[in-house]
Amino acid sequence: MQNLTNSAEEARMPRVVFVGLASCFGCQINITNAEAHLVDVLGQIDLRYWQLTHSEPMPEEFDVAVVEGAVTTEEAVSTLLEVRRRASAVISIGACAATAGIPGMAAEGYLTRPVQVYGEHVPEACGTMCAPRPVSSVIDVDFEVACCPVDPLEFVRVLQQALYGSNSFRRTSTLCGECKRNERGCFYGRETLCLGMVTRSGCGARCPNLGRPCNGCAGLSPDANVPAARRVCERSGVPVARFDEALEMFNQTNPAISA
Repeated sequence: MQNLTNSAEEARMPRVVFVGLASCFGCQINITNAEAHLVDVLGQIDLRYWQLTHSEPMPEEFDVAVVEGAVTTEEAVSTLLEVRRRASAVISIGACAATAGIPGMAAEGYLTRPVQVYGEHVPEACGTMCAPRPVSSVIDVDFEVACCPVDPLEFVRVLQQALYGSNSFRRTSTLCGECKRNERGCFYGRETLCLGMVTRSGCGARCPNLGRPCNGCAGLSPDANVPAARRVCERSGVPVARFDEALEMFNQTNPAISA
């Protein structure tokens, strides 16, 4: 009987839930754009809960939790603690979950001037607000899919890594290397601000490939030299204040900014 139980357990598909916090839900929507692969992905998992599609309570048992959005309420904190307690693996997706993203821009002023940030009348449905923060500041995160919005195929890769394991590692280099390999001209030569010097690589420099400067949505690279980037701005005719302001959009709560 014990062997039969073990065999059934091994054959069971991984149970997955999707949890949405403070965000536009764009990352979850973008995942559905992987239409050519979506059926194959769903065939590998038991999708128990997707907050975007229904309002039923989250189930008691699951194996993998996918979390989108920043933490902005005490209810979100409680939800994450419960998610971490139940899940074998937690995947954060998108800039809001990874660095607090756009909501994180309010973090600096929240403690000193919350009225200016949120106004005098916060809707009762919001519950008890807290300073915006990334998911990793509340619980341990096992896997992360960066950018705003996420690349759906990158999400599929990371999900498979969570389900089956992998010896791959997350890149730490900056986006400039990818841009150079794509043989793109540098925006700083045109006195145009670009955050590729300090942003984590991995997206293939898609925005520069389309003629748009990097806005840093993948977050600050561990290899980034922020002081050196500021000096490049000075030499290139780009105001350092603009660089610092742009960096806050997707890194407001990252302590490395003050380095």
